[in-house]
Order: sequence, then structure tokens, then C-alpha cells
Amino acid sequence: MTAPDLAVTYLQLTAIIWARYFVIAGLFYFLLWGRPEEKVGARRLAERRPDAKTMRHEIIMSLASSAIYAAPGAIVFEMFRHGGTAIYAGPIVGLWGWVYLPVSAFIFLFIHDAYFYWTHRLMHHPRLFRATHLAHHRSRQPTPWAAFSFHPWEAIISAWILPAAALFIPIHVGVVLFVLVFMTYCSVANHAGWEIMPESWVKGLFGAHFISASHHNVHHTNYEANYGLYFRFWDQLMKTDKGVAEPIRVK
Repeated sequence: MTAPDLAVTYLQLTAIIWARYFVIAGLFYFLLWGRPEEKVGARRLAERRPDAKTMRHEIIMSLASSAIYAAPGAIVFEMFRHGGTAIYAGPIVGLWGWVYLPVSAFIFLFIHDAYFYWTHRLMHHPRLFRATHLAHHRSRQPTPWAAFSFHPWEAIISAWILPAAALFIPIHVGVVLFVLVFMTYCSVANHAGWEIMPESWVKGLFGAHFISASHHNVHHTNYEANYGLYFRFWDQLMKTDKGVAEPIRVK
């Protein structure tokens, strides 16, 4: 791994992350906020429509955070090219090879969720909040653009966990791509200001275990609740789960 190769990979990865962010967040914004409300097949959670100042802040912070996320990703990618990670490629062999694909995805998501819960909760400590997490909570009513709207310190804290896991836990390169896109999708969807998940899911078995926009929306109004990222496991275990927000009726 040479410095020029690493620099090129970093720039390429930053561009890919930015593109992924704009495509997914932009699509959500158009479908939920860019059309007449009667055409939106979702339940609105935000009381006010997104304003330009909030969205500008969210986009700027998200682009800066994405550039930070790209750094450990570029290092691991270059290590992968030289056989220095647990990431593998090529055809899947045997039944266990296929079974392990979703198992590995769950392992990485669970690790990410656990790390996110505890660091997120820690960053809400009064001595750390202003320096790390306040930038995200400036979006009292977040929009899809808030997906990666983090202070640089928060991005630095959170950026390394998945790349580090890929050094030790075997994962197929296709599953890596799935996890990265899924991560962006969840972050955008849970900040969209609308609940796109069917109500029967949100209040049923699925919603009892997985984070939804309705669940995360509570966190943006109650800073002592609902810290999870993908699963409600840690919130339920640590008694910080305060349920889900109800959709509003717009007059």
C-alpha cells in the first residue's frame, strides 16, 4: 500500500459515499417532501416542513462526515487489495457459504448497533454533548439530509468500527456493499420526517425489535430515550426505550 494509491482510493471512496448520500437522501426528500402531501403514501411525523437553513446545515455536516468516514474505509480497501483483511471475494461455495452471507451481515450490523448505542449515549453526557453530538441535534425535526449530519468528532468516533471489524471477521465483499447501502438507507429513512413502514409493522412484531422513523423521531425530542441504530435490543435492555411517535394530523 503506497501513499499515492491510498490517496486515490480515499478520493474515489469519498465521491462514492457522497453520491450514495445524494441519491438516497435526494430520493427520499423528493418522494416525501417534494410532492403534494395527498400523494405521499406515508405517515407524517414532522410538524413543520423542512426549511432551507436546516437542510443546508445537514448537507454540509453530512458531506464533512462522509469525508471522515472514507478515510478508514480507504485504508481497509487498500489492505484488502493486498490480502490484509478478513474480506473475501469470488463465488460462494457450499450451503454454509450461502448461509453465512446473512449471518455475517447480522454480525456486522449487531456490532455497529451496539457500538453506536453506547457511544451515542455517552455523547449525550453533558460534558461531551456540545463538543460531539449537538451538531446533529440542531435538527430538532430532521430531514432526509440529516443522515450523516454529525460533528467531525462524532464522525471520527463512529467511523472506524466497521472497517476494524472487517480486519478480523470474515465477510464477503458483496455483503460489505449491502451493509454500507443498508446503513445509508436506515439513516436516511429514520430521519425522513415521515414513517414509510406500515403501521402494522411499526406496532407489530417487526417494530418491536427494529428501529423505525417513528422510534428514532422520539429521540430528537427526548434526548434520554431511543439511542439505538438498527435494533431496539439495547434500548429495551437498558430501559431507555420510550416507544414510538404517533403521526401528526396536518390541518
